[in-house]
Amino acid sequence: MNDRTTTKTAGFIYQKFCFMQHYIMAMAIPVFVLFISLEYFVARKKGLHYFNEHETVANLSIGIAERLLDVFTAGLFFYLYDHLQKHYGLFSIHPGLPMWLLLLVATDFIWYWYHRLAHEINLFWSVHIVHHQSEDFNYSVSARITIFQAFVRTAFWSVLPVIGFPAGMITSILLVHGLYPFFIHTRLVGKLGILEYILVTPSHHRVHHASNEKYLDRNYGDVFIIWDKLFGTFQKEEDEEPIVYGLTQPLKSYSFLWQHVHFLVELFYDANAKPGWREKLRVLFGRPRSVQPVAREKAERLCSIRHSNRPMGKPLNRYVLWQLGATITALFLFILFSDRNSLLQQVLISCLLLVTLVNCGAIMEQKSWISYLECSRLALAACSLLILSPSLWLLLVLLFLAALIFYYYPFLQVYYLKRVYASTVP
Repeated sequence: MNDRTTTKTAGFIYQKFCFMQHYIMAMAIPVFVLFISLEYFVARKKGLHYFNEHETVANLSIGIAERLLDVFTAGLFFYLYDHLQKHYGLFSIHPGLPMWLLLLVATDFIWYWYHRLAHEINLFWSVHIVHHQSEDFNYSVSARITIFQAFVRTAFWSVLPVIGFPAGMITSILLVHGLYPFFIHTRLVGKLGILEYILVTPSHHRVHHASNEKYLDRNYGDVFIIWDKLFGTFQKEEDEEPIVYGLTQPLKSYSFLWQHVHFLVELFYDANAKPGWREKLRVLFGRPRSVQPVAREKAERLCSIRHSNRPMGKPLNRYVLWQLGATITALFLFILFSDRNSLLQQVLISCLLLVTLVNCGAIMEQKSWISYLECSRLALAACSLLILSPSLWLLLVLLFLAALIFYYYPFLQVYYLKRVYASTVP
């Protein structure tokens, strides 16, 4: 087989993988929404207050962004695994039941160490902390994965192709390995008998999400609990110690952007206050507990983060929930038909959805600058329309509408804010 044929074959496999990956990612969205809805209604029927509307919106917003950006990175990760296995693989492993089982165990073992280090090293904690910010614990919390975390995990999992596992096997097992944790983010399921000794169960993972001193930094496993028992990080859930979820220093913010970057800003402040490079590096690679609480206050002052105490009424909730529902639907269609859109179209749609997520967080915090985000969304929507259906008449109509919005902007801004917040302008 000559080089041209080999390249052609590799390209075909890559395209086929991307299509299948996007199809599975798209189909997972309605399944996840179904299970989150079922959990919500079961909890409500039992009179259990396991869902806070605003926490759920914040959780899903982060998950939407990660799924959205996965469209651009999934192929990149596959290429990386394929390149490492073909050029640096120590062995040439072929699919078979024993190898699939070995890969599952190896994947979970690597996850354990990634997860443990993500709790013990500030630099890694800065990308993982988002997963622990919610003070709820339900299926929606499982969506709290960021694209930054995906890159760090991929660096750890790059050991697998170097061992010799092919990219196709790795990406397939990661789909399974990524699906299981969704079902352990729940308070509705109690202890599961003998399974408690082998698998990570909802009970084990509730402990992991606790901010109680007794439960901190425990139960890092993703599928198997045996690693925690082997390496001394296991802690069972105890009835006499009710779990308090979230961070030891709660974030108290629904801001989509601030949730992603706040700890990085805190690290910057804490490191900047230290004398010499050795001390600064010690902050970056030290433990999260070593970061001074005052760094949060300084970071919030720098970025003008102010917590609103205004009540969040039904009109606000309705508008945010409608936006979230539309965004989830758009995400499903975007991923499902991503191969039919040009790169420019994909980028514009992604930006439109990301601005919407920022908008949802800003509305929940009752910020007055959301009107500028709405204008940004309109501009992105207009650009998308022009690219999909280029027309001089359409351009003229859009320019005319833009001129009207610009001219009447002060009036529109006041009207919009009053409608959204159904009270005085923030």
